Amino acid sequence: MNVIVTKYNDDWNRMFEDEARKIKTIFGDELTDIHHIGSTSVFGLQAKPIIDLMPVAKDIGKIDAFNEQMTELGYECMGEFGMEGRRYFRKGGEHRTHHVHVFQADNKEDIQRHLAVRDYLRAHPQEAEQYGNLKEKLTSQHPNDIEAYMDGKDSFVKNLEKKALDWLG
Repeated sequence: MNVIVTKYNDDWNRMFEDEARKIKTIFGDELTDIHHIGSTSVFGLQAKPIIDLMPVAKDIGKIDAFNEQMTELGYECMGEFGMEGRRYFRKGGEHRTHHVHVFQADNKEDIQRHLAVRDYLRAHPQEAEQYGNLKEKLTSQHPNDIEAYMDGKDSFVKNLEKKALDWLG
């Protein structure tokens, strides 16, 4: 899979809002909230142009009942996909446009982790710029190797996550 990182796009928030409306229609009363997470949720941050959404569900077990409707919306239903307690959906095939990470409302650890990183980067633009520069460098080094790209940012992201959670208190 090709690795593409682009400059921040003002349309990303609108794209989140549009997709969030569609997902809320599908999941209905099972959702308590839906958040824009990931790099596209941080103003000014370079990112892979993939919108990450984090719906919060009352009961994660009931989310599987919506797989057919998510498929009709263009998503691949991936189940937990390596993360216990999550339901993961991706849209766009080789040219992904959206990732959906559903967590149950009482899964405070995973929800807080995602929101803490987003909010920390929003509050620390110099850290966001540093992260964006790393992504740009890794993209030029590994334009056709998503695994090498992900491995290259792994320690930075783990450190960022720790700082964000400490900052959150």
